[in-house]
Amino acid sequence: MKQLLLGDEAIALGAINAGLSGVYAYPGTPSTEITEFIQTNKVARERGIHSRWCTNEKTAMEAALGMSYAGKRALVCMKHVGMNVCADAFVNSAITGVNGGLIVLAADDPSMHSSQNEQDSRFYGKFALIPVFEPSNQQEAYDMVASAFEMSESLKVPVLLRIVTRLAHSRAAVEVGELSAENALNPSTDQWVLLPGIARKKYVDLLEKQEAFQKASETSTYNKKESAGQKLGIVACGIGYNYVKENVGDNADILKVSQYPLSPKAIKAFAAEHESILVVEDGQPVVEEAIAGMVGADYPIKGRLTGDLPRTGELTPDSVAKALGKPAGPAFDNAKNLAGRPPQLCLGCGHRDVYTALNQVLAEYPDYRVFGDIGCYTLGALPPFKSLSSCVDMGASITMAKGAADAGLFPAVAIIGDSTFTHSGMTGLLDAVNDKSNITVVISDNLTTGMTGGQDSAGTNKFEAICLGLGVEPEHVRVVVPLPKNMPEITRILKEEIEYKGVSVIIPRRECIQTAARHAREKRK
Repeated sequence: MKQLLLGDEAIALGAINAGLSGVYAYPGTPSTEITEFIQTNKVARERGIHSRWCTNEKTAMEAALGMSYAGKRALVCMKHVGMNVCADAFVNSAITGVNGGLIVLAADDPSMHSSQNEQDSRFYGKFALIPVFEPSNQQEAYDMVASAFEMSESLKVPVLLRIVTRLAHSRAAVEVGELSAENALNPSTDQWVLLPGIARKKYVDLLEKQEAFQKASETSTYNKKESAGQKLGIVACGIGYNYVKENVGDNADILKVSQYPLSPKAIKAFAAEHESILVVEDGQPVVEEAIAGMVGADYPIKGRLTGDLPRTGELTPDSVAKALGKPAGPAFDNAKNLAGRPPQLCLGCGHRDVYTALNQVLAEYPDYRVFGDIGCYTLGALPPFKSLSSCVDMGASITMAKGAADAGLFPAVAIIGDSTFTHSGMTGLLDAVNDKSNITVVISDNLTTGMTGGQDSAGTNKFEAICLGLGVEPEHVRVVVPLPKNMPEITRILKEEIEYKGVSVIIPRRECIQTAARHAREKRK
């Protein structure tokens, strides 16, 4: 049976049909739809497949490890920068090994459509010394889930599944297979304790598995060679294979790479058959650099490092056409006379009232800085507010404000969203409390994870208790309702807490207008 599926949906359905028992994730574009699909899927609900959102990617990775140790199949989903958050557990999981199959899904975002950077998660697979799968289309995305679970269980290691935005958010017809049973509960008797003496032995075990990983790549049906007698050899990785085929059809010599580690044997043999190689990969030049090391400095290799493909941004059929010496497709300039429309906060959003109040109060202080965080409220950096001085990573607002205050900056204000606060802001607040830092923290609470579509926020209705538990003085935890009519109260409280020489927390709380509208529609049904 065929179904029209997003790449994310193909992965989700592939996991369910492969006997998934739990998905663990923190919402992040372009990975969000995987968990959302599982949450609403009839079979997943009937089976009781765990699918509640986690507080952050680290807790997701660790919970999935626990499910794997108990013998069941687990999936961890995140966007590429989430790999940084879960890196401690992820890298160490390669050494502990797994019991039930464990797949770590990393959705990379070349061109930074909704991200801070263009990092390539394949580096993490190489760093952890584990197998990596990279589908070229939605059908492979579906099929690879079952293959990855089987490899994970047979070789007792986690497997990384790497996709990119265009695959995650484009649709194709997918041939769907049969539904498999879940694994029975079967807690492992292995010792999952990384004391140095145990870890050293397990690390040797991981190194001894590298030959098996290599053999699996060399015999993988996802890696293949196509020959047409051309002088140029094309190494096409993941979705890059589609762009190559779109330009050349069957009239090209292609080495398709969708499963790692790379095979030096296959690469060297392919290079020997051709005068030069073009490496087409979406992301950073992971394979291009690796091939250069395999074939030597004198062999001509073209790709992102040589400028034949753009060094930044995602691949396109046109950029690949140019690298192949072909004319680009027709340009579409229908929008040339349209005015630019930069992103902005929704009209009626509570964050707007927060920034209006902040700007009004902080205008009295010549040296103020507002340290921002990751979420839709990051748009406060843009006109008309222009309020933020920084936005680096999840949870950084509070600790950056603390560091600036330590340096003598006054006032140092942090603004952070409700979901981001529980994701990774709480520990920074504890540091500030322990140091009695002179900062004002604004937790702009819209009762949801708004930027990624309105998923549940882990700390809803708990923020006052969390702040008090971390040691913020009760009289300096203030709650306001961000509405224009309340502006006098909000600005008065902001002024009072900025002048307080210590840690204060202000919680402007009003539901996201998008989720409020959705809830209102649901009530009318």
